[in-house]
Amino acid sequence: MYQWADYYDLTNRGVPGDVDFYVDLAKQAGGEILELACGTGRITIPVAEAGLRVTGLDMSVDMLRRAEQKAAEKGVLDHIDFIQGDMRQFELEKQFSLIMIPFRSFLHLLHIQEQMKALTAIRKHLAPGGKFALNVFVPKINHLYEESEKMSLRGMYPLENGEQVAMWDFTRYDHFQQLSEVTRTYERLSADGIVTEKAVGRFTLRYIFPTELHHLLRLNGFKVVQRYGSFAKSGFDQNSTELIIVAEKL
Repeated sequence: MYQWADYYDLTNRGVPGDVDFYVDLAKQAGGEILELACGTGRITIPVAEAGLRVTGLDMSVDMLRRAEQKAAEKGVLDHIDFIQGDMRQFELEKQFSLIMIPFRSFLHLLHIQEQMKALTAIRKHLAPGGKFALNVFVPKINHLYEESEKMSLRGMYPLENGEQVAMWDFTRYDHFQQLSEVTRTYERLSADGIVTEKAVGRFTLRYIFPTELHHLLRLNGFKVVQRYGSFAKSGFDQNSTELIIVAEKL
């Protein structure tokens, strides 16, 4: 589904407050920044606009092309190195003051071995005193049950010409493997409600529970130094729907 960069930009706007949070974290870091799974640059570009040098790595060439186009339009392309690569096995021959994986992209790692490979590569590229930050959604048992095997409308997104794009998800769960298999459908609707284009793509996420993530980070040589339940930096508790973590190397 990531080949449809324009639809992605229109419908994936992140979690409220995430851009400001990561930009502020990047400013505090002071050195070079690495964003893994940078997509079309939704966070990479604002970091560059803050005057920082940033590298954006992503597997999708289509997403990176869109990111480069957007960065050029904003006049910050010379502050960014966009690289096609895999967060499980990358070698950039430098270290970074901050490495971040925003918008739940860590969940694209579907096996524990893949998660550990990514964390090993991240730790290797983290400068002394540097920070590693990421956010994931918090799995809720009732939500997993209610969403399973159902088609859900995720939103209607207006276009400037009066058309709209509807985004639908059909989700199937494998709770033994903690996998969420999503079939996503984009429908482009004319001003009078006729479907003029339809695109269907699939992706899989591996949801992770908060305690599990803490153990995983510790096992791979990180200690959690900050933990929040929202990008407004509220405390993490049983009502939180998002887990935001900032960690350092042990």
